[in-house]
Amino acid sequence: MDAKTNGGTTTRANAAPPIEWPADALTRIPFWIYQAPEIYAQEQQRIYEGETWNFLCLECELAKPGDYRTTYLGSMPVVVARDFDGEIYAFENRCAHRGALIALDGGGNARDFTCVYHAWNYDLKGNLKGVAFEDGVGGKGGMPKTFCRSDHGPRKLRIALFSGLVFGSLSDDVPPIEEYLGEEIAKRIARVLHKPLVVIGRFTQALPNNWKLYFENVKDTYHASLLHTFFTTFKINRLSQRGGLVIDESGGNHASYAFADPNMAGGDYAQAGLRSENEDLTLQDKSLVVFNDEFRDGCSLQILTVFPGFVLQQIQNALAVRQVLPKGLNSTALNWTYIGFVDDTPELRRMRLRQGNLAGPAGYVSMEDGAVGGFVQRGIATAGAERAVVEMGGSGTTNEGTRATEASVRGFWKAYRAHMGL
Repeated sequence: MDAKTNGGTTTRANAAPPIEWPADALTRIPFWIYQAPEIYAQEQQRIYEGETWNFLCLECELAKPGDYRTTYLGSMPVVVARDFDGEIYAFENRCAHRGALIALDGGGNARDFTCVYHAWNYDLKGNLKGVAFEDGVGGKGGMPKTFCRSDHGPRKLRIALFSGLVFGSLSDDVPPIEEYLGEEIAKRIARVLHKPLVVIGRFTQALPNNWKLYFENVKDTYHASLLHTFFTTFKINRLSQRGGLVIDESGGNHASYAFADPNMAGGDYAQAGLRSENEDLTLQDKSLVVFNDEFRDGCSLQILTVFPGFVLQQIQNALAVRQVLPKGLNSTALNWTYIGFVDDTPELRRMRLRQGNLAGPAGYVSMEDGAVGGFVQRGIATAGAERAVVEMGGSGTTNEGTRATEASVRGFWKAYRAHMGL
């Protein structure tokens, strides 16, 4: 293995990860943070099972008593259900007997749940209600007389509802959801999710990288008009466009936004020699980029995140929520749920479905986002002792009045380090 010299100190390129990370070093992100198995294990305990609110599903997906969805809190499988008392409950999707999944499908409607392995039965709150042959057969076998069903069951989550979103937490100490979001982020969620929702499509995208690389990317306002040719060429999003950036006090939640500008001058990116503007590209169907100002504020783009893994997207009139889930050290599941409003006109619904092609694994805009995290994961394979430079816009975690900044990426690391104790 080759050694190299940095400032007079000889190190190996893929040396064991250092344990130090200076408190003021949010502009230098160590690559071992994406590579260390022990870090991944700690994230499950300190972030996902810690003092965080994790997005689980939409309230409209649990419209009727008995409706349920299966999802995850980090790596923990979870059932979310609306009980016959009208309330929403969530619990670990794990039978208390031998640990098998209680619910095997993605969702549906049920009066209760029965584990397929040994037929232990649970209600919609996650309470153990029945044990097959609990009293044995013919007076023999069965559970001991000391066995009490209420002492056994999957872990239960606290539930918080906000603007049609369902969040869950295992922590008794996590603050109320409005406080967790922060006033400005809560306002920007409510701006979009302001009336009854309907799901118009969903899918899951597999990403070949650590979950943090994707969540950083969604917060990265610097890259959007540089990586995404479609954004820049068709004047949906440019850094020269009027817009803004909001970061909550914790650093973990953010919203970036831009205002429609049909008269925006072109050529600035091309003149700078940037590949992200291609004047040779044209659209035969220009309705794909027509903007209906349905929120009456001129804002045509808003990307919002809530730590540790929720994304709310408004790109033109394509609305979606995204759920970022770790599936291993180098693997991430990205769950997309496309949404509209119950009172959408047929014309607006068609516009949403058409513009849904802008974002997703093959989206005209965001196709590249599914690849760049993998490029980083491969690029840092032997660079665990090296660090990324995240200094665009300075070193702070508040908005400096521009989207040409990495302030919200640094904000992510501020929140991450607080939860991880790093």
